[in-house]
Amino acid sequence: MNTPAAQTPERILLRLDWQVIRRLDGLLQGDYRSLFYGYGVDFADLREYQPEDDIRYIDWNVTARMDSPYVRKYAEDREITAWFLLDLSPSIDFGGVQVLKRTMLIDFVTTFARLLTRHGNRVGAIFYGNQIDRTIPPGGGRLHVLRLVNDLLKQPSLPRAPFTNLAPLLGGGLHTLKQRSLVFIVSDFICEPGWERPLALLNQRHEVLAIRLWDPREIEMPDIGLVIMEDAETGEQLYVDTHDPSFRSRFAAAARQREAELEEIFKHTGVAHLSLSTEEDLVRAIVRFAALRQRQRRSS
Repeated sequence: MNTPAAQTPERILLRLDWQVIRRLDGLLQGDYRSLFYGYGVDFADLREYQPEDDIRYIDWNVTARMDSPYVRKYAEDREITAWFLLDLSPSIDFGGVQVLKRTMLIDFVTTFARLLTRHGNRVGAIFYGNQIDRTIPPGGGRLHVLRLVNDLLKQPSLPRAPFTNLAPLLGGGLHTLKQRSLVFIVSDFICEPGWERPLALLNQRHEVLAIRLWDPREIEMPDIGLVIMEDAETGEQLYVDTHDPSFRSRFAAAARQREAELEEIFKHTGVAHLSLSTEEDLVRAIVRFAALRQRQRRSS
């Protein structure tokens, strides 16, 4: 997957069209409102059920009262403007032999840019390393998606640096996005504190979806003997014995605490989030996220 021959915009888009998007179309039946229901989809009316209607839109409360099936109708905006706020800091280049977090980032962005633009919507992006490196204005069509992927492939890996500060990326989004948009924040969220407030402000003005990239080795340390561990952000190295059960236990406890803190931030700010592992099938992750959004919609 990471060979030079494979890493061209055309090859990536072709691979994802066949391996991801076609499968999603089948599993979600081409209906992505379960993912984006908060943006551009408003309840418009009720009417009696017709044989060709999708049973998922039956309003069961009204059906029970009327003793006849009724379906909800929705009025959708003709165009969605979506933005990808992309964390391309040094830790994004961590991962396994086959798949880095950066690989998952590119695949996710390519997939959703393609899904959105093929229905006439526009997508833009903000690239962030240790500062905002590039802003790509919203555009539509397949060619725009290829240009976005090409720019991502050309974005260099950064040398080690102090911990990432996501606040400037989120602040850049607040400054750049003038009209209500669908915003994907794609990051591993390995960063300094202080980004909660700009995240909450961004979510007040836009529909925000946080995509958290992670690798299993960041959660549970394998028993592989004596190793040199290197901080993906700072480059600091530490010699450790992974045979030591107490070390692995402390490592796992710290990872669980970090997970709990992130969950609390997303809950407090009201931001929906998808946790995306380097070892997880992208289609299964998106379908899982869609099911979660459907449950949230039914309970709201």
